[in-house]
Amino acid sequence: MAETTAAVERSVEQRTIAKISWRLLPLIVLIYFVAYIDRTNVGFAAIGMNKDLGFTAYMYGWGAGIFFLGYFLFEVPSNVILHRIGARVWIARIMITWGVASGAMMFITGFRSFLVVRFLLGVAEAGFFPGVLLYFTYWFPAVYRARVVATLYLAAPGSNAAAAMISGAILQLDGVWGIAGWKWVFLLESLPAVLLAPVVLAVMTDRPSMATWLTDDERAWLNERMTREQRAVENGRPPVTLLQALTNPRLLGLSMIYFTIVSATYGITFFLPLIVKSHGLSNVATGAVTAIPYAIGAIGMVLWAYSSDRRHERRWHIVISSMVAASGLVAAGATSNLYWAIAALSVAAIGLYAHKPCFWPLPSMFLSGTAAAGGIALINSIGNLGGFVGPYIVGWIKDSTQRYDAGLYFLAACALLSGIITLFVVKAPALAAPATPVTHVGAHRGVRLLWIA
Repeated sequence: MAETTAAVERSVEQRTIAKISWRLLPLIVLIYFVAYIDRTNVGFAAIGMNKDLGFTAYMYGWGAGIFFLGYFLFEVPSNVILHRIGARVWIARIMITWGVASGAMMFITGFRSFLVVRFLLGVAEAGFFPGVLLYFTYWFPAVYRARVVATLYLAAPGSNAAAAMISGAILQLDGVWGIAGWKWVFLLESLPAVLLAPVVLAVMTDRPSMATWLTDDERAWLNERMTREQRAVENGRPPVTLLQALTNPRLLGLSMIYFTIVSATYGITFFLPLIVKSHGLSNVATGAVTAIPYAIGAIGMVLWAYSSDRRHERRWHIVISSMVAASGLVAAGATSNLYWAIAALSVAAIGLYAHKPCFWPLPSMFLSGTAAAGGIALINSIGNLGGFVGPYIVGWIKDSTQRYDAGLYFLAACALLSGIITLFVVKAPALAAPATPVTHVGAHRGVRLLWIA
């Protein structure tokens, strides 16, 4: 009888997760794909923009990175609003405003307007990514989240690869109707965000209890499972308030893990097209070559996340991915041969992108509700300041030395530091006191996350 009940429950679980995945993930991945293109296409536009507007590498690094200052300032309030009014309406609002701001980049005329519009783009997009992560905690049990986040993160290397190819082609429109190629990049690549906003309103559902596309038994199973996991997170303690979450040392430790890996990631994202272009390739060839590390990174990320979920382990997957990223960046800085550099950067991309799906399930292990909304947003906002620091430092080093190698070594140090901080912040289960696991139906063990006090 017990075996029959367990079999029925497994069947409902599999059916429910499949329905949710097919309903929500393709759209969310597509939206993040568009968002990532709009925040990083400045790297390809810079091929013509820097020359036309007289930007040095230092000025460009400032403008590319200031996006994240706007992002930082508005991310926590944006995510708290999303939790209170619902993801569906708020994400649609975010998409419209970031699409408008992204398109406005075509009208910049100098350094000041470059800084202002990039900052406003960060303000407009603030809350989208942590909002999606929070949204996943409403719909997916903990045991699925690394794979779900990995699916979302496919949009990052995927969009970089696609943007490389598409932007390289769009740059060929230079002079059409008297419009510079880099302006065409901003105009054409801003349109999908605005056009997809009505689709979000039509397809997304705020909470499982509102999902008419689930059957009664599927909704009941999901609500019971998520409630049980929330109780396990609280573990007999009073719920963590938003203020307590934002001042929690564990949260600040996670923020530093994320800050350092983001510094390395965006430091290379914004400068890779310029590094490749400096070898004398055409715009189209630059796009094709730039796409290679991102495509390889996407494959490595999926396999890494699958390994993390299968082994119910986060700590060492994060540490080793940080080491892989650092090794690739050091190797890329040590060679002047473009082909060897691309091979090394492909290794780095595996580490940089594999890190994040293993990292993002961690906050929801001890936060829920409004505290999770604010806590996830805080981690992402502080972490994404690395998106300012990485490009800024690389640009400054490039102008000071007229070389990129020292900048790559700096990014390698950031990636390595992320792994070192993880060793101190996240404890291995075997080294800590027992914790109450979140038990997965079937033979899976509970995912455990224990912390240094």
